[in-house]
Amino acid sequence: MTRLPPALLLIGALVVAATHLTATPAFASPPDPPALSTINSELATIDTKAETGSAGYSRDLFPHWSTQSGSCDTREIVLQRDGVDVVTSSTCSATSGSWYSVYDGAWNYASSDVDIDHVVALSEAWGSGASTWTTSKRQQFANSLSDGQLIAVTDNVNASKSDRDAAEWQPPLASYHCTYAKHVVHVKYGWGLSMDSAEKAAIKSMLATC
Repeated sequence: MTRLPPALLLIGALVVAATHLTATPAFASPPDPPALSTINSELATIDTKAETGSAGYSRDLFPHWSTQSGSCDTREIVLQRDGVDVVTSSTCSATSGSWYSVYDGAWNYASSDVDIDHVVALSEAWGSGASTWTTSKRQQFANSLSDGQLIAVTDNVNASKSDRDAAEWQPPLASYHCTYAKHVVHVKYGWGLSMDSAEKAAIKSMLATC
């Protein structure tokens, strides 16, 4: 039997390994929110009322990171969508790439430093109307890829936001306030969620920067 030189064996192993990696070559982003005129119209129709609070809330009531395609779950899809030159393993995990966080203007170079933020936090949604939804609808909300509800951001910035609304927390990068407010309005409008008066006032202030 002919033995291959070690160098050729190494090359072959690298080729096999490469076949299990997939690169995402271009930068993408969440869906763009509607124009400001549309957002203002949507905001005007959102009910203004006090939140019901977090009593009875559990993240388990919003099944998240559901499988979206093949072995890829929602988090992995957003990491691919929002990243640059993202390479994934055969199980869809991001093994390398770069992620720009629009909340703070920072670049992150490891997926472990990136969180997928729910622009309208799950607990916030619960107190704004989602407590009356079915679990199936809450699952759709927690995994929605069509309305700017999910975005890849720096993990510690997402942690600082936690479950707070726009009256209590706004992105550190002021230049993103307009887009952030648009996303919040469009998500709440699309899902029939309410705002309390403080949140609506904060949103209007942020939209004034557009």
